[in-house]
Amino acid sequence: MLSLTRPIHSLRTLMAEGPRQRRGPEGPGGPGGPGNGQGGPGDKKPAPNRGLFGIVSMLIFCVLIFMMFNSPGHGEKITFDDFRTMWNNGQINSVVLRDDAVIAKRVAGPDSNAETTVTIPLNARTGEKAFDLVNEITKGDFKTEPSAQWVQLLILFAPAVLLLMLLWYGISRGLRNAGAGGGMLGSFGKSRHRTMNKEMTGITFADVAGIDEAKEEVTEIIEFLKNPKKFTKLGGRIPRGVLLVGEPGCGKTLLAKAIAGEADVPFFSISGSDFVEMFVGVGASRVRDLFKQAKDSSPCIIFLDEIDAVGRRRGSGFTTGGHDEREQTLNAILVEMDGFQAADGVIVIAATNRADVLDPALIRPGRFDRQVTVPLPDLKGRLEILRVHAKKVKLSPFVDLERIARGTPMFSGADLAAIINEAAIAATMANKESVEQEDLEEARDKVKFGRAKKSRIREKDENKLVAYHEAGHAVLQRMLPDADPLHKVTIIARGAAGGATFSLPEKDRMGYSLKWLRATMQILCGGRIAEQKAMNDTSTGASQDIMQVTNIARAMILEWGMSDRLGFVRYAPVDTRETFMPEKDYSEETAKLIDEEVRRLVEEAYADAKRLLEANWDKVVVVAEALLKHETLSSDDVDRLLSGQALTRPTVTEMLNAAAKKRGLEPIVKEEPGTDLPPGAVPSPA
Repeated sequence: MLSLTRPIHSLRTLMAEGPRQRRGPEGPGGPGGPGNGQGGPGDKKPAPNRGLFGIVSMLIFCVLIFMMFNSPGHGEKITFDDFRTMWNNGQINSVVLRDDAVIAKRVAGPDSNAETTVTIPLNARTGEKAFDLVNEITKGDFKTEPSAQWVQLLILFAPAVLLLMLLWYGISRGLRNAGAGGGMLGSFGKSRHRTMNKEMTGITFADVAGIDEAKEEVTEIIEFLKNPKKFTKLGGRIPRGVLLVGEPGCGKTLLAKAIAGEADVPFFSISGSDFVEMFVGVGASRVRDLFKQAKDSSPCIIFLDEIDAVGRRRGSGFTTGGHDEREQTLNAILVEMDGFQAADGVIVIAATNRADVLDPALIRPGRFDRQVTVPLPDLKGRLEILRVHAKKVKLSPFVDLERIARGTPMFSGADLAAIINEAAIAATMANKESVEQEDLEEARDKVKFGRAKKSRIREKDENKLVAYHEAGHAVLQRMLPDADPLHKVTIIARGAAGGATFSLPEKDRMGYSLKWLRATMQILCGGRIAEQKAMNDTSTGASQDIMQVTNIARAMILEWGMSDRLGFVRYAPVDTRETFMPEKDYSEETAKLIDEEVRRLVEEAYADAKRLLEANWDKVVVVAEALLKHETLSSDDVDRLLSGQALTRPTVTEMLNAAAKKRGLEPIVKEEPGTDLPPGAVPSPA
């Protein structure tokens, strides 16, 4: 592979995919589905009890209404001169003198059909002369009443009392919810789980393929929930917790959703990150609330996705010395799981891809006492997964899914789903009636390397360099008996690679032999050797090849004990990812010896590859010239070229000129001997 940039791949990914292949994007797979987070759709919440607060609020409201209609300020406000005139004209019926006002009843007149109230507001200065003025005007025909001081006090303090009562009600309600995990922060301590069932997910075991052993172990859990007496008859105890372990995209969350589709019990789904908040104690409160609701709804299943978010080993890593919210949440989980009884009918299922960092107390017997490995699918599993996802699209009858399954070793279920989806999108954009084999092949390459950059135009020398680089890879891939068979080679840029050489493993590998590793290292060295001999120069295009061959050599020394000088010893540190400084349990002399052995393995692979390419340089030239003309060669094309035969299919130039002639145009390109065409002018003939 000729790299355009310098992407970093882990050794695990490199060894899982073989030479010059990389993993596709991880498919999504988190648990989902509608739910109210507190129970099933049929749950009914009781109406809130207003109690004393409601009664007092109604009384205060009635008093305020009464005061509004009976306050001294009610009615038309007049002055003493207006009052004197109305009295003299016989418009005043009765007069009442209070400390705060003079209230009089005016008889009905031509502009009113009923008595009305008129008021003369009094204050401290006018109140002293009010008695004499009223007595003078009415000649003593009036009544005196004391003012309602309590009404004034109530008007003054009623807003403050109402505010205090609202505050008291809120605090008391928060304290009542504290026992259920609410605390004074309301819903912060409530569990944020989602309740799922078959109708919500629409996923059953029929939608899960390639992990038959994991399905069987989970089936035992579902059978226990449906018929617990069947297991307890012989004195057995079903595991309290099941831990699903596997690489990303292998189907852990999909398997959990299938459980919700198969079990007729409530299924509480929550992610490990949902327990963590900025408030101290909220995570533990949510754990208690979750398990309380689960026990109330038993039998049921609790699914904790990405449990490593809160279940990491305690006491490791760097801490600031303060309160560790994650550890408190983990302690709450441990306590709740330890309190399960067989009669509770609650099964906890968790999923993680980092089982090595989990706390030992979490995975001991009695808690997560069963670990179910969800592995990457083998050839049979990949074929079943492709068939499951292919049911959703319209395939051509000539599609060979088994060939796609063979060409996708170490692909996860999410990667295979992405291949089917990308192929359907490509066929739709091409206005095809169905998805064809070439669409699936292109989708697989797109998931591995990225989208083909067919519009990118390269210079003549750069195009020649890429062709010889990939020809060096392809010839070695074809000639080395211990390497995987060649699938195809192309000089069309994809993603970060300027070209690519694809292999097609004949079988799935659970391990790697020394012969296969040496052959793979030689193939990786072939690109730099070929381009250096052809161009008499060195470029940066082999950066990714150098990285991969170095990683393989270092893994052979540090992890696999493939060095006679270092022996049957592991020197690689334990990958806990908890500290910034990697472990190093060997001396400086051993470190120097490791560097020497890594360099020796790489130099031996480089020398063997160089010797083989120089002995077969004519084959490299033939393949490179064919790549310049056709851009993409299949394994059959390479076999014909190596056996001395010529390719009969049209070149890219001939295809361009044929398309121009069909439209009545002049030839686009005049083909000359040795002309190098930029790749990607039209879709690859292969």
